[in-house]
Amino acid sequence: MTLHGLSVLVTGAGGGVGRGIALACAAAGAHVFVGTRGLNGEAVTGEIIRRGDRATWVSCDVTDRASVVDAVSAAVTSTGRLDAVVHNATSSASSQPHELAMVDAQLWEEHVSVSLRGAYYCAQTSFEALSARGGTFVVMTSAAGMKGSATLPLYSMVKGALRGFAKSLAREWASVGITVNVVSPIAYSTAMTAAIEADPLMGERLSRHIPLGRVGDPETDVGAAVAMLLCRDARYVTGQTFGIDGGHFTSL
Repeated sequence: MTLHGLSVLVTGAGGGVGRGIALACAAAGAHVFVGTRGLNGEAVTGEIIRRGDRATWVSCDVTDRASVVDAVSAAVTSTGRLDAVVHNATSSASSQPHELAMVDAQLWEEHVSVSLRGAYYCAQTSFEALSARGGTFVVMTSAAGMKGSATLPLYSMVKGALRGFAKSLAREWASVGITVNVVSPIAYSTAMTAAIEADPLMGERLSRHIPLGRVGDPETDVGAAVAMLLCRDARYVTGQTFGIDGGHFTSL
């Protein structure tokens, strides 16, 4: 498996799963464009470069079409191509429990703008570049997007919608050779790490519900699997949802 010579844009790559995907894709040979709204992407870019791999930080606020256009343009201008986009960015409020009756317009917009509008902007602005390469588009969902959640209704909604969006794009874009897939991960993220620090037994409880007995690593488990989907050997895989979760969803 190699991504040598490919150009990959990862949104929300400043930490957690996004960072892991960026590191893994760079290690597989891609020139990774680390897309973040804040400056934390510069640190991830530096980490990749210190490893001897290739990366460029790009400012990318997925809620702003112009920002996404600029990020895509930066990748194409720098490398002459864009082979894959991984829309990993998610709302900072995604892990905050809420009841639907208490949801206000601000919280609704926060979830929808990052996950759904962001996916729309990323897909539409990268279409031309991806079609030129027969590229790949990946979005992230979760078990909550497939089975629902009593405490995270907005998060479940947007994650479920992303899956439907991606499966529809897989059908539409097949004619131009673009593959579109969905990844549902369980791995250590910034939010999960903070939650486990606050409740040390949480990690143990979660691991008991994962058949493989552990929470995934963002780089070596989730990132490596995403890199596999982006490589040329996966050109016949499209419209699929992959649970990179140690068997968690199949056990529900």
